Amino acid sequence: MTKKLWFQAGVGILLALLIVKYFLEIKSLFYPIVALLSAIFVPLLAGGILYYVTEPIQRFLEKRKFPRWASILTIILLLCLAIYGFIAIIVPPITAQINNLVKAAPTLANELTDMVDTVLKNRENFPTQLNDAIKGVMNSIQGYAVSTSKFLVQFISSIVSGAFVLILVPFFFIYILKDHEKFAPKVYNLFTGSRREWIKKTLAEIDDVLRNYIQGQLLISLILATIIFIGYKIIGLEYAILLALLAFFMNMVPFIGPWIALVPAVVVGFLQDPILAVWVCVITLVAQQIDSNFITPNVMGKSLDIHPLTVITIILAAGNIAGFVGILIGVPMYAVGKVVVKNIYEHRKDIRSTATKNV
Repeated sequence: MTKKLWFQAGVGILLALLIVKYFLEIKSLFYPIVALLSAIFVPLLAGGILYYVTEPIQRFLEKRKFPRWASILTIILLLCLAIYGFIAIIVPPITAQINNLVKAAPTLANELTDMVDTVLKNRENFPTQLNDAIKGVMNSIQGYAVSTSKFLVQFISSIVSGAFVLILVPFFFIYILKDHEKFAPKVYNLFTGSRREWIKKTLAEIDDVLRNYIQGQLLISLILATIIFIGYKIIGLEYAILLALLAFFMNMVPFIGPWIALVPAVVVGFLQDPILAVWVCVITLVAQQIDSNFITPNVMGKSLDIHPLTVITIILAAGNIAGFVGILIGVPMYAVGKVVVKNIYEHRKDIRSTATKNV
């Protein structure tokens, strides 16, 4: 019975649970290490994302006989030019739209208040179930207001830590660009024989999965945001740049991010003209159909091969565990774990076939 796969898996799970249990009981001993890892996690993550975004440029330059220092310097200059271009071209209209939104905020608030007052005055004519739903919505709005005020306080208090992260990101980014080829060998050279080859293969596949996901997701988000911006401009929706920029960042959250970005666009469209809210939904639906049928299959291919229901489950679980950062890294971390588990299973199968074959 001890040779059965289900028995070995059960023993492994029990041992893992025991390790986690005893680790939690003595976690205070590891607090300095946890604090250190927490401090460098975000800048390391940002530096890694920047590396995977700029790695094709570095590879292209070094194929043209650029030395490593020249390729790094070129990438930094290109990033500075991109940031300057973004500030010079995109920021002025965004600033103008933000100012318009601030100026229009009282009018929007009055319109929303009038709508709420109209609903409340005619509430007696509504069915009981609808009245209960209205009460629930009002309670939710109050709860959201309290949560928003808490969020603003936390946001203001996190500005200093955000500045600290911005200072560290370039150092991590340049270090990864300079020595990224040395990381994997330092790990798999600690082993010998077939285990070394297995770890080398696993690390290479993890690198491929992260590269395909980060580069593909950014490209998909850029294409979708461009489509949405063009659609919003065609229908004459106000704050089109702001809403398209929001769509770009939210599209990095797989599957549910675009629908989250839809909500403020629908609200703005409804307040501007109710028919625009319908057109906003149509534009988002068309953009999603183009994405699911043409963009994602050609950009991502089957590099991740994760079912949409699995993606939703991962996002919900990661969001509850680690907040917004968990939502961003949940899917790629699952993909990495999937690669590791698959390689472990294949390695065990090879060992078993070698041990049981007839000589």
